[in-house]
Amino acid sequence: MEFVHQQATAKGPEEWFTGDVWFDALYAGTEPSRMRANMVRFSPGARTAWHHHAVGQTLHVVAGTALVGTRDGTVLEAYPGETVTCPPGEEHWHGATEDRFMEHLALWEAPAPGDDRPETTWLEKVTEEQYTGPRTRSR
Repeated sequence: MEFVHQQATAKGPEEWFTGDVWFDALYAGTEPSRMRANMVRFSPGARTAWHHHAVGQTLHVVAGTALVGTRDGTVLEAYPGETVTCPPGEEHWHGATEDRFMEHLALWEAPAPGDDRPETTWLEKVTEEQYTGPRTRSR
Protein backbone atom coordinates (compact mmCIF):
# COMPACT_ATOMS: atom_id res chain seq x y z
CA MET A 1 0.00 0.00 0.00
CA GLU A 2 1.19 3.52 -0.69
CA PHE A 3 -0.07 7.09 -0.79
CA VAL A 4 -0.39 8.62 -4.24
CA HIS A 5 1.58 11.84 -4.75
CA GLN A 6 -0.93 14.58 -5.55
CA GLN A 7 -0.24 17.06 -8.33
CA ALA A 8 -1.14 20.72 -8.02
CA THR A 9 -4.60 21.83 -9.14
CA ALA A 10 -4.54 22.68 -12.84
CA LYS A 11 -6.70 25.07 -14.86
CA GLY A 12 -8.48 23.36 -17.73
CA PRO A 13 -7.10 24.33 -21.14
CA GLU A 14 -9.16 26.75 -23.24
CA GLU A 15 -9.22 24.28 -26.15
CA TRP A 16 -11.18 21.78 -24.05
CA PHE A 17 -13.42 24.06 -21.98
CA THR A 18 -15.69 27.10 -22.19
CA GLY A 19 -15.38 29.14 -18.99
CA ASP A 20 -13.18 28.50 -15.99
CA VAL A 21 -12.59 24.88 -14.99
CA TRP A 22 -10.03 23.45 -12.55
CA PHE A 23 -9.13 19.84 -11.97
CA ASP A 24 -7.14 17.71 -9.58
CA ALA A 25 -5.69 14.58 -11.17
CA LEU A 26 -6.31 12.18 -8.29
CA TYR A 27 -5.13 8.95 -9.84
CA ALA A 28 -3.63 7.62 -13.07
CA GLY A 29 -3.13 3.89 -12.65
CA THR A 30 -0.21 1.98 -14.06
CA GLU A 31 -0.55 -1.51 -15.52
CA PRO A 32 -2.40 -3.58 -14.78
CA SER A 33 -4.67 -0.71 -13.64
CA ARG A 34 -5.83 1.66 -16.34
CA MET A 35 -8.08 3.70 -14.01
CA ARG A 36 -8.13 7.49 -14.21
CA ALA A 37 -9.80 9.78 -11.64
CA ASN A 38 -10.06 13.58 -11.65
CA MET A 39 -11.98 15.91 -9.35
CA VAL A 40 -13.24 18.67 -11.65
CA ARG A 41 -14.68 22.05 -10.58
CA PHE A 42 -16.68 24.16 -13.03
CA SER A 43 -17.51 27.84 -12.50
CA PRO A 44 -21.08 28.95 -13.34
CA GLY A 45 -21.70 28.48 -17.08
CA ALA A 46 -18.47 26.53 -17.65
CA ARG A 47 -18.51 23.31 -19.64
CA THR A 48 -16.37 20.91 -21.60
CA ALA A 49 -16.14 20.82 -25.37
CA TRP A 50 -17.74 17.87 -27.12
CA HIS A 51 -15.60 14.78 -26.58
CA HIS A 52 -15.69 11.01 -26.23
CA HIS A 53 -13.70 8.36 -24.40
CA ALA A 54 -12.35 5.14 -25.87
CA VAL A 55 -13.50 3.08 -22.85
CA GLY A 56 -16.35 5.35 -21.66
CA GLN A 57 -16.60 7.71 -18.69
CA THR A 58 -18.46 7.87 -15.38
CA LEU A 59 -19.33 11.18 -13.69
CA HIS A 60 -20.28 11.31 -10.00
CA VAL A 61 -21.74 14.68 -8.98
CA VAL A 62 -20.32 16.02 -5.71
CA ALA A 63 -21.77 19.57 -5.59
CA GLY A 64 -24.09 21.75 -7.68
CA THR A 65 -26.12 20.63 -10.66
CA ALA A 66 -24.27 18.89 -13.48
CA LEU A 67 -25.46 19.21 -17.06
CA VAL A 68 -24.56 16.29 -19.35
CA GLY A 69 -25.42 16.62 -23.03
CA THR A 70 -25.48 14.13 -25.90
CA ARG A 71 -25.58 14.58 -29.69
CA ASP A 72 -29.30 13.79 -29.86
CA GLY A 73 -29.97 17.04 -27.96
CA THR A 74 -30.62 15.44 -24.57
CA VAL A 75 -29.27 17.50 -21.66
CA LEU A 76 -29.57 15.70 -18.32
CA GLU A 77 -29.49 17.49 -14.96
CA ALA A 78 -27.72 15.40 -12.33
CA TYR A 79 -27.54 16.25 -8.64
CA PRO A 80 -25.10 15.60 -5.78
CA GLY A 81 -24.85 11.89 -5.09
CA GLU A 82 -26.01 10.93 -8.59
CA THR A 83 -23.83 9.15 -11.16
CA VAL A 84 -24.03 9.34 -14.95
CA THR A 85 -22.27 6.91 -17.29
CA CYS A 86 -21.27 7.65 -20.87
CA PRO A 87 -20.56 4.53 -22.94
CA PRO A 88 -17.40 4.09 -25.02
CA GLY A 89 -17.34 6.41 -28.03
CA GLU A 90 -20.45 8.41 -27.08
CA GLU A 91 -19.93 12.09 -27.92
CA HIS A 92 -20.99 14.19 -24.94
CA TRP A 93 -20.26 17.30 -22.89
CA HIS A 94 -20.69 18.20 -19.22
CA GLY A 95 -20.65 21.34 -17.14
CA ALA A 96 -22.29 23.64 -14.62
CA THR A 97 -25.57 25.54 -14.78
CA GLU A 98 -25.49 29.25 -15.51
CA ASP A 99 -25.82 30.29 -11.87
CA ARG A 100 -23.95 27.75 -9.72
CA PHE A 101 -20.58 26.09 -9.36
CA MET A 102 -20.52 22.34 -10.02
CA GLU A 103 -18.03 19.70 -8.94
CA HIS A 104 -17.84 16.12 -10.13
CA LEU A 105 -15.55 13.14 -9.91
CA ALA A 106 -14.65 12.02 -13.45
CA LEU A 107 -13.68 8.37 -13.82
CA TRP A 108 -12.46 6.63 -16.97
CA GLU A 109 -9.94 4.05 -18.14
CA ALA A 110 -7.10 4.19 -20.60
CA PRO A 111 -7.46 1.75 -23.52
CA ALA A 112 -5.89 -1.68 -23.08
CA PRO A 113 -2.26 -2.21 -24.08
CA GLY A 114 -2.01 -2.47 -27.86
CA ASP A 115 -5.15 -0.34 -28.37
CA ASP A 116 -3.85 2.86 -29.96
CA ARG A 117 -6.99 4.92 -29.45
CA PRO A 118 -6.55 8.04 -27.29
CA GLU A 119 -8.21 7.99 -23.85
CA THR A 120 -10.16 11.11 -24.76
CA THR A 121 -10.86 12.61 -28.17
CA TRP A 122 -11.66 16.33 -28.00
CA LEU A 123 -13.99 17.87 -30.58
CA GLU A 124 -15.60 21.29 -31.19
CA LYS A 125 -16.97 23.56 -28.48
CA VAL A 126 -20.58 23.34 -27.33
CA THR A 127 -22.69 26.16 -28.79
CA GLU A 128 -24.84 28.45 -26.64
CA GLU A 129 -27.91 26.90 -28.29
CA GLN A 130 -26.80 23.39 -27.28
CA TYR A 131 -25.91 24.54 -23.74
CA THR A 132 -29.19 26.40 -23.13
CA GLY A 133 -31.45 23.79 -24.77
CA PRO A 134 -34.23 21.93 -22.94
CA ARG A 135 -33.07 19.95 -19.91
CA THR A 136 -34.29 16.69 -18.43
CA ARG A 137 -34.20 16.19 -14.68
CA SER A 138 -32.68 12.92 -13.53
CA ARG A 139 -34.93 12.69 -10.51
